[in-house]
Amino acid sequence: MRKIILMPLIGLLVISCEVNKKKEGELPELDVDVQADAGELPKYDINWADVDVGTTTKTVEVPKLVVVMEEEEVEVPYLDIDMPDDTYGDKVERTITVEAEVSDVEHDIEIREIWANQGNLYVVSELEKGEKQLGDQKMRVSDHVTINAPDFNVKHYIIGERPDRVFNSQYDYITDLNDLKKRIDNFTVIYSR
Repeated sequence: MRKIILMPLIGLLVISCEVNKKKEGELPELDVDVQADAGELPKYDINWADVDVGTTTKTVEVPKLVVVMEEEEVEVPYLDIDMPDDTYGDKVERTITVEAEVSDVEHDIEIREIWANQGNLYVVSELEKGEKQLGDQKMRVSDHVTINAPDFNVKHYIIGERPDRVFNSQYDYITDLNDLKKRIDNFTVIYSR
């Protein structure tokens, strides 16, 4: 019991004392000549992903000089389609355009037929090679038909060989019109050139 009472009393005496600095202190000066062998850092062997850096060939769109088409007023075919009922909505006038980007040799493209089937329009065009050489130039060819009809879905098919240009990936190219006729059932030819 005495120890329990004495410990707080000693702590109280230490806390209640005042300490004043009387003189500045100074560490002793030492003149020590130390020699040691050079150390060596530890070596680590780290295993991580094996990365090979190289090149690969990809087809990407790169800006190049293209022969620019100028706008001119020309006569284009015009179709005005009246449906027997308003199942497909109001009529809207729009221009159906087919385009191809060619190189090496001039080409011509023409919309040959337009088929209708249950709210869909199938635009059948033909791309034919010409004879005039283009050299290193590129050329875009196009054809247009204006229609005034409900807002039908439009699908393009081009008879001919797909030119080797990235731009031409937006259309389906076919070799035989009869194969396409077998794939699309119950259509009506609404335009033929």
